[in-house]
Amino acid sequence: MKDKKSSPWKSIQIGFTVLLVLFIYAYGFDVTKVNLEELRSERRQESLTRVTRTLAQPDIITYDKERVVVNSPLYVPCPSPSNLPTAEPSFAYLVIEPACANPGEAVQVEGFNFPPNITGPIRFVPGNDPLNVVALGRESIKTDGDGHFTTSFVLPDRLSDEPQHIRVTISQNVGAPRFSQTAKDTWDKIIETVFMALLATTAGTILAFPISFLAARNLMKPVRSPLTSIALSVLGWPIGMGLGFYIVHQIGIFTIPLSENIFINLVSVVTTPFVFWFAFRWAMPPEEIRIPTPSLRLTRIFILFIAILIAFFGFFQLAGLATNISLSMEKSLGSLGFLATFLFQVSDILRIITPALGALATGGALASFLGRIGQRTAEKNPAASVKTINFILAALAGATIFGLSGWLVEWLYQIGRIEYTFWYPVLIGAGLGLLLAAFTQPKATLPTGMVIYSITRTILNALRSVEALVMAIVFVIAVGIGPFAGMMALGLHTIVSLAKLYSEQVESIMPGPLEAITATGANRLQTIIYAVIPQIIPPYISYTMYRWDINVRMSTIIGFVGGGGIGFLLQQNINLLNYRAASTQMLAIAVVVASMDYVSSVLREKYV
Repeated sequence: MKDKKSSPWKSIQIGFTVLLVLFIYAYGFDVTKVNLEELRSERRQESLTRVTRTLAQPDIITYDKERVVVNSPLYVPCPSPSNLPTAEPSFAYLVIEPACANPGEAVQVEGFNFPPNITGPIRFVPGNDPLNVVALGRESIKTDGDGHFTTSFVLPDRLSDEPQHIRVTISQNVGAPRFSQTAKDTWDKIIETVFMALLATTAGTILAFPISFLAARNLMKPVRSPLTSIALSVLGWPIGMGLGFYIVHQIGIFTIPLSENIFINLVSVVTTPFVFWFAFRWAMPPEEIRIPTPSLRLTRIFILFIAILIAFFGFFQLAGLATNISLSMEKSLGSLGFLATFLFQVSDILRIITPALGALATGGALASFLGRIGQRTAEKNPAASVKTINFILAALAGATIFGLSGWLVEWLYQIGRIEYTFWYPVLIGAGLGLLLAAFTQPKATLPTGMVIYSITRTILNALRSVEALVMAIVFVIAVGIGPFAGMMALGLHTIVSLAKLYSEQVESIMPGPLEAITATGANRLQTIIYAVIPQIIPPYISYTMYRWDINVRMSTIIGFVGGGGIGFLLQQNINLLNYRAASTQMLAIAVVVASMDYVSSVLREKYV
């Protein structure tokens, strides 16, 4: 009985739901201007038919052309008397009936001895010169199997006492078929597109891999640190990065004169790994025979520091060696000269990223070192002392974070008021640091991992919301029009997209191996290597191949804003209404995407 009583109310709900859905779709039709009248118009249907037929005939194969141009005279209007030359029956010729007429009247044009089954334009040539390049009209003719045609032609309003002409132009294929210039250009651009996507996917994968661990909640949630350790780490990062960049940059300047000598390059590249290995093993032995003295520890730190400097020296010498080899091989390689160009570009990339790597390495090392000091300080000192230390360090850390943020705002917007962009942020940051220290227990641990996780996720979401097309516009401004700008845009979009997919895969791993490795006393890095990575390799491979497929398809759109690849060629042909050429590019894109889908499915089946 209860269901029966409620059935009218359910019917009313269903009725209102249906009406709401109809209202939404009706409004959607109005917003999107759905109107089939234009589709039924004769003009639209003619244009659609013409473009569709053109797209169905991609410009892939071409022939050498033999043109047949036939002119036949006539008078507009009729003179008195009229003397017109007669045509030679042994060649292609036209017969016009009548041989003269007034403007707007139609004449019958009949052609003989033309190539069979071929089409061509028929035009009116004003003036008495049959070779005049100016021609009027839009009609065309088509010959039968005997090379004959008959058509009517309406004369334009062009009056002259001299004879004017009707012209028929026929182009006939001769010789063997060959690939058209459009097909060759399409081949070059589709290869460019594939490798642009490959490089973007490779670079994006390399950088997305470590970022994905920072964006995984299950890995970052257990990470907690006392405020003392966090504040010292925050202070260590900018100091270490600035110091590291300066030192490594000076090493690069020092190696410039030495980089021109290939013998010094070779010796440095060979000996540097051995020197670094022996110094590292001595400074960080796998097993201690006795407890090291403070002087021994300082000596080890100094030796390790020197070994790291030698390693960066080796990086610069490796770049110099690659440069010297590329310059010496460039002329002798001939058609393989791109290998020398590749070595030169790799050396240039190595010179650029080495100071950045030095900054990151030094910043991370100093932050880790100061963080450990802060951890021990919080553990071994009384709560009152730690509270005082927290007040000082938290204020300094807050002032540092907000001061750097204010500097970034000043660089972006050029406000020009240092009190607004530096001093006020520093004071606000210091005040927030003091509040955090006041309301936090001295030895309590804070969720450092979740803060890093939230910041990483926010940055990834913000960058992922920006389309690769917009990124390409920015990189076109930075490096110019071409595939390099497109590769950089696709690479940045690949980083943020794969980092999200990778991190979600990390979050879905089985917790058992993670807990087992952690129970053995393994640190964070060992836990990731032995418990996380073995579980995520197969899906990582699958996501990476799928991303390559996506990048190939996205690169066609990147080209529309000058990002190189086949999209650049496709946009040009569409703007020029060259639909046969555009059809060739669309066919190439479809073939490549289908081929890559097949290859990726085979690889996934074999390795995933």
